[in-house]
Amino acid sequence: MKKLATILIVLLLATALFAQGGAESKGVLKFKLAENQPANNPISKGMLMFADLVKEKTGGSVQIEVYMDAQLGSESETIDQVQAGTLDLARVNTSALASTADEVGVFTLPYVFTGMEQKYKVLDGEIGKGVMDALGKYNMVGLEFWEAGSRNFYTTKKPIKSVADMKGLKVRVQPSEVAIKMVELLGGAATPMAYGEVYQGLQTGVIDAAENDFVSYYTSGHYEVAKYFSLDGHMAPPAIVIMSSKAWAKLNDSQKKAFREAAFEASRWQRKAMDDFQNESRAAVEAAGCQIFDVDAKAFQNMVSPMYDMYPQYKSVIEKIKATN
Repeated sequence: MKKLATILIVLLLATALFAQGGAESKGVLKFKLAENQPANNPISKGMLMFADLVKEKTGGSVQIEVYMDAQLGSESETIDQVQAGTLDLARVNTSALASTADEVGVFTLPYVFTGMEQKYKVLDGEIGKGVMDALGKYNMVGLEFWEAGSRNFYTTKKPIKSVADMKGLKVRVQPSEVAIKMVELLGGAATPMAYGEVYQGLQTGVIDAAENDFVSYYTSGHYEVAKYFSLDGHMAPPAIVIMSSKAWAKLNDSQKKAFREAAFEASRWQRKAMDDFQNESRAAVEAAGCQIFDVDAKAFQNMVSPMYDMYPQYKSVIEKIKATN
């Protein structure tokens, strides 16, 4: 009888310990974060740093697994998933997010920023905070603005040195109203095309030009078939980490604070890392024989300024952005 009682006590203790262990494992929140870039991109490295910092700052109570290379879907698909609450987090470009959250669209307009320093005064200040706060009505929480590069034109046959050189050029653009209208106002023929088809399009003459930042220009190999790169800096839309309101609601106040701190620290590191990678990529394409041209960006800006009238909802914000220096 005594032996039976001892066995029962041991079983009860084991059950209690097992239950306790299960509660502890269930107490760890595990989130998924979607990233569409490969592991060697500074923005992907920034996402990994963010995940590590969240784990550290929450004492391991929250863990984020980063899925790269668009494993969880395209940017548009992951935005829909985050909004629906079926995906916890995603790093997306504001160009992609603008079709869901109109407020971020102002940052995707051409020549809206005058330079990198002014850009982050806008994004990290009152204007950026207002846009972040607006994401709440779309069932999302914004976690800092991240650097995604400044877009410029590059060509196969002749360089773009002035607005006049844009006339008649077949320019590959993203399938967005803003990008198409911008090229048309500059005198070019906007040609929407999937990113994966651009190299062949440039090589075969289906298109005369494309536009992107130095990193994409280099890593895509476009520099091999389009040797002229013009620094007009027409678009510099930031990236952003979005989190579903459903996932955010699972966090306690301490964990929310940790998320904010982790996003701040990782985004500042990532901005610098992206800038360094841009410089490295520029040096690499110049070493490969590509020519870089400075242009009068003001002349380009003047040509596309009628676009701003197409978006009256941004009028007051654009005035505030212009007043930021």
